[in-house]
Amino acid sequence: MRLPLGSVDVSASGGTAVLLGRRGEPWPRIATRELSPEEALDRVGAEFATGRVAPGFAASVPSAEGCRFTPGQDILWRYGRHLEAVRVVRDDDRGLVVWIPPGSERLESVPADGRRTRDVPMAERFSVPWVIRAAHWTGPGLVRVAPTGKPWSVWFFRRDDGTPTGAYVNLELPHRRDAGGVYSRDLVMDLWVDAGHAGSEDVWLKDADELEATVAQGRYTAEQAEAIRCLADLAGRDLVAPGGWPLDEDWGRWTPSPELDVPVRLPDSEEVRAARRRSGRVSGEG
Repeated sequence: MRLPLGSVDVSASGGTAVLLGRRGEPWPRIATRELSPEEALDRVGAEFATGRVAPGFAASVPSAEGCRFTPGQDILWRYGRHLEAVRVVRDDDRGLVVWIPPGSERLESVPADGRRTRDVPMAERFSVPWVIRAAHWTGPGLVRVAPTGKPWSVWFFRRDDGTPTGAYVNLELPHRRDAGGVYSRDLVMDLWVDAGHAGSEDVWLKDADELEATVAQGRYTAEQAEAIRCLADLAGRDLVAPGGWPLDEDWGRWTPSPELDVPVRLPDSEEVRAARRRSGRVSGEG
């Protein structure tokens, strides 16, 4: 028996996940007002003008204007102070497709007192001191796709036996790039498209409560949070509801060659060394 719409679960980050709707049905609006994609991105795009971006960002260009990466090339996927080592599968006008083999290296921002992020109460999650920690991608490998110019990437999760569990639509700013990889900024709220019931998949809204917490703790303004909800509606209407690219390709079942499946290491570069040293007193600092 399928869960009824409105059912609530806990997300991997410790926020809430709400069963929002199902593919094949009219998209249920999330935002309370209408903003064009350009207006919404203009409101949240100020993120790239703050200190929360990687130092080399100033020399980057929109992905549509940047260099192409080569299949098999190892690059950096940068979310502000987070760095991930990934491997290119394909890169063309539609977008960038990468594979993250199990065990690949990453740097992530974590609470300075040693707690896991999800163990920090929501009321203080974006206002505690943080440091950078070295980590590895755990669990099965992951295909991640960044459609050119879109404010999201799509992550295709799978079980240990390789069968797909679903597609995670990560709301983020449209990607920029340089010769070493890509830049974006995570926008907190996300969508999850379950792999079951082909054509009528369950669609969950993730971490809406985390987005509200960012406003209460000063990371985003109320206007920026509403713009992010508008971008979630855009992803729902343009990507999820019609099953648009890359959902229309079977990336959840794609299998890497042995050469592509070797864990990706972070380069020993000044950028990575500097990233390891970053810290801050609150989410928006450092």
